Amino acid sequence: MGRGKKKVHPKTRTAAFKASEPNEVVEAPHSFVIHRGLTCPYITDLTLDFRRIMEPFTATNLRESRMNRIKDFVSLSSFFHVSHMTIFNKASTQLSFKVVRLPRGPSLTFKVHQFTLARDVISLAKKQMIDSDHFKQAPLVIMNNFSGDGNHLKLMASTFQNMFPSINLNTVNIGTIRRCVLFSYNPDTKLVEMRHYSVEVVPVGLNRAVKKIVTGVVPNLNKYNDIADFVARDGNASESEAEDDEQTHVVLAQTLKSGGNLEGNKSTIKLHEIGPRLTMQLIKIEEGLFTGEVLYHDHVVKTEDEKETLRKVIEKKKKLKEQRKKEQAENRARNLKIKKDQKWAAKKEADGVEIDSDDDAEYYKQEVGEEPDEELFKHEDRSSRKRHSLPGGMKFKNKKAKLDTKNDKKEKFDPKNRGRAKFDPKNNRKTKFDPKKNRKSK
Repeated sequence: MGRGKKKVHPKTRTAAFKASEPNEVVEAPHSFVIHRGLTCPYITDLTLDFRRIMEPFTATNLRESRMNRIKDFVSLSSFFHVSHMTIFNKASTQLSFKVVRLPRGPSLTFKVHQFTLARDVISLAKKQMIDSDHFKQAPLVIMNNFSGDGNHLKLMASTFQNMFPSINLNTVNIGTIRRCVLFSYNPDTKLVEMRHYSVEVVPVGLNRAVKKIVTGVVPNLNKYNDIADFVARDGNASESEAEDDEQTHVVLAQTLKSGGNLEGNKSTIKLHEIGPRLTMQLIKIEEGLFTGEVLYHDHVVKTEDEKETLRKVIEKKKKLKEQRKKEQAENRARNLKIKKDQKWAAKKEADGVEIDSDDDAEYYKQEVGEEPDEELFKHEDRSSRKRHSLPGGMKFKNKKAKLDTKNDKKEKFDPKNRGRAKFDPKNNRKTKFDPKKNRKSK
């Protein structure tokens, strides 16, 4: 048989896996999208739709159960380069949406006023523009009207931007921008509108027939004698171009793969909503992972004295937590030592060595109040494995009786005797089996 495959140490395998990943993937922000609280099929579908928005740098097929805790996902975040975690929490009265910056915060809590699933948005659209290839690249983030007063707006805007990878305008490939996510803030209602669109780039100045030919659509020419009749049937411009706004017209800096979008030519940008929709309101910002100081609250406003009191309470809780961890570590070490001593004592008793369970030197010190002499309670080192004497039953355990092979006589085989030959140590020879003697001896 050939030798089996050599096993690789887990740390070595993990290091090799991380080294094989490109820098773009490692440095990009990754995310976990989970749901907590009460079970609801619509919230589950909303969670899956939001994972589609965060693709490709998210755990699309993440499996979660009620037994999982937030700390379980936090412990795995460093290995998978996860920088953000979003949580849909369903309570009996409302639905909340939480965004956490891993591993130390801050934590933003939103109240979800309305939401629409992706399947409902797509079903209402006249022209459904959705392709699986659009989700292979991260979307473009558009922030609208987040320039108001207040640090909470700046923190909210930076959190939404950092959830997606940044784009370098000098080196970006325009063909990779196939989706965009819009976050719009209304200062009057304090609501944040989130929309998800698919981007389509269409050349300007071409009629409908030429667009079909350029984009690769095979036209139906059975009613025409010549292709020139098909091209000139609708005039020079298409019906959709009359509705286009000139603000949507751009001059391309790069040539796109889609037909007709050449470098230096004019094209129009069209957005097709693919969902989901979210209408939410910022309620609270916490410093840590839902346990730190409250930096902002929409409903409750506290004075500086109340804030200082809360800081002291939080510091006290942190100190108590650290003290409990220290005590647990000490108790764990003490229990391990006790188990080790008990195991050592049981081993010595099995070997037949008497030991004293009490520490005589410590007892003497507690009763008398002085250190005992070194020779008073002198004992041997426990770590020594040498045995000074063997138990009585083990002295001749491995010795075998010597036989005199010279005087042994081979007995001929007797077919009438069906019993086995019995060894007689007195005569040092094999004798015949006698059933009567055998019964008496029993």
